[in-house]
Amino acid sequence: MNKVFKSNDEKADFNENESRSSTRRDFLKWSSAAALTAFAFGALNPESLSAKMAFAGLPIQDDKSGTVDVGKGDIGILNFVYANEQLEAAFYTQVIATPYSAMNSAERAILTDIRDNEVAHREFFRAQLGRKAIPNLQVNFTSVNFNSRESVLQTAMMFEDNGTAALNGGGQLLKNPLFLLIAGKLVSVEARHAATLRDLLRPMSAFFSGDDITDPETGLDPARTPAQALAVIKPFVVTPVSIARLPQPKA
Repeated sequence: MNKVFKSNDEKADFNENESRSSTRRDFLKWSSAAALTAFAFGALNPESLSAKMAFAGLPIQDDKSGTVDVGKGDIGILNFVYANEQLEAAFYTQVIATPYSAMNSAERAILTDIRDNEVAHREFFRAQLGRKAIPNLQVNFTSVNFNSRESVLQTAMMFEDNGTAALNGGGQLLKNPLFLLIAGKLVSVEARHAATLRDLLRPMSAFFSGDDITDPETGLDPARTPAQALAVIKPFVVTPVSIARLPQPKA
């Protein structure tokens, strides 16, 4: 059905918003394509010999108490990232399965692209970690109103901001340069997700890289310790998760 405009100004505003949505989606799809290409080739290839050798030598400990212990050292950090990716993939899968009533075609396309990114990230870590991977986590999104655009986008922004900060904080704890490369590529995609969602919430503003998330003096995103990042997502994760054996950041 063709949209009926009350004035030329309304039509101009509509076309501008549609153009901005298309630009956001093109930007996101570009970053998505770059990320998936990185997963398919080179250092991030799950079949890469260097990647397999790096993952093969890392210990993990089973926890029979019902609490999921992410492990220690580099494998623990990567399992914690994997836990975040499980949560995000589950969230966006629900968003697309039950779209909010005001979701337009451009927003649906953007959120579908983000969902596909997060599912790809989740499956990458599942494949790489193999038998050292933590199990599937149970999640709970009852606090999110999936029929509300504001509730969905605010929650999505929180997850992406937290994921970016968690990768920034966890990267300094990694010992293997290959894993640091993986984290560096992944955090750039998460930051693009965050910027896109922020632009959907407050279009044509500086909110996409606001002072609440980007240091106004350095221009850098914040870094969170695993404990700080876990506190943000804990209300949405039913499965108890232990990060007690993770390396601690230096004071």
